[in-house]
Amino acid sequence: MTDSDTDSRLIGLLAATARRDRDAFRRLYEHASPRMLGLCVGLLGQREQAEEVLQEAFIRIWHHAGEYHEERGSPMAWMQTIARYKALDTLRARRRTAGTQSHEIADARPGPFELSLQDADAQALNGCIEELSDDQRSSILMCYYKGFTHEELATALDTPLGTIKSWIRRGLTYLKRCLQQ
Repeated sequence: MTDSDTDSRLIGLLAATARRDRDAFRRLYEHASPRMLGLCVGLLGQREQAEEVLQEAFIRIWHHAGEYHEERGSPMAWMQTIARYKALDTLRARRRTAGTQSHEIADARPGPFELSLQDADAQALNGCIEELSDDQRSSILMCYYKGFTHEELATALDTPLGTIKSWIRRGLTYLKRCLQQ
């Protein structure tokens, strides 16, 4: 099956899903979920959490299938964008929770030894990373902390390689400026 055949099939399934055809939605899920799950696992690093995000993404697709417009891109890219943003929301929530928990632990035992071990450079880097755009932050973290190559990241995010490289380059340039302040 060629890409245009696949796109045509997905467009038809999305149109039927917009009319609340449950069988079409099931077939859409069967066809698209493996690739979308791979994207979510790549972003989140945890299969269980990725499966939850995938479920949320498909709920959104069920409710908003009628909003897909063929002229804006392929149906798979549209669905993967939904999954990607759901995964990024989960990462942001995870960061907030981790930040709260680490503050609670640090505040529970704020001895001089613990305070002296705090690394100002790491704190500055974390602060600068938080200021990056979501695309830049996730691209940099996936490449430098999760070991993705630029090509793997482009595939996982269904984004052109040049765009990935630009996000990373601009993000690193910003981090350098931010850390020099």
